Amino acid sequence: MKTRLGCLSNKSDSCNDFSEFLPPVQDRPAKCVKLSTEEVTSWADSFDVLLSNKYGLTAFRTFLKSEFSDENIEFWMACEDYKKIKSPAKLMSKAEKIYKEFIDVQAPREINIDFRTREETKQGLQEPTPTSLNLVQARVYSLMEKDSYPRFLRSKLYQDLLNKNIHCQRKSV
Repeated sequence: MKTRLGCLSNKSDSCNDFSEFLPPVQDRPAKCVKLSTEEVTSWADSFDVLLSNKYGLTAFRTFLKSEFSDENIEFWMACEDYKKIKSPAKLMSKAEKIYKEFIDVQAPREINIDFRTREETKQGLQEPTPTSLNLVQARVYSLMEKDSYPRFLRSKLYQDLLNKNIHCQRKSV
């Protein structure tokens, strides 16, 4: 993990290792960019601000991966994608995939939710709608906001970003 986060230090040659945490973009080389102090500082304003900033979201995901607890943010992102689906058939398929991956007991990336929420979600996904995952997504969001987000703000990763304002991104062609 140290090597992967090397681009956050002054060693720009480690930047390519960080690229695995970024959304895949074909045939575009990775490079380090300087973020403004205001941008990085704004992530501490609220959890919503962090998640709505593409670099903030990437940094938060990287932090959670370093703690081996990225299932919550991956679930939250899957729910955001799910809400955008228009086709009922695709909605059903995506709902099933999300349920098997994150919600089902003993799922490969099981999120930490109570029995009642799990059952209500299971029932709601019998006939999925774009809002079927709203309750469970809100619970996971709340958990991240109260637990993971404060730890992120105290983390070395965030402090390094705040002090150095360096981040990796894919270069536009």
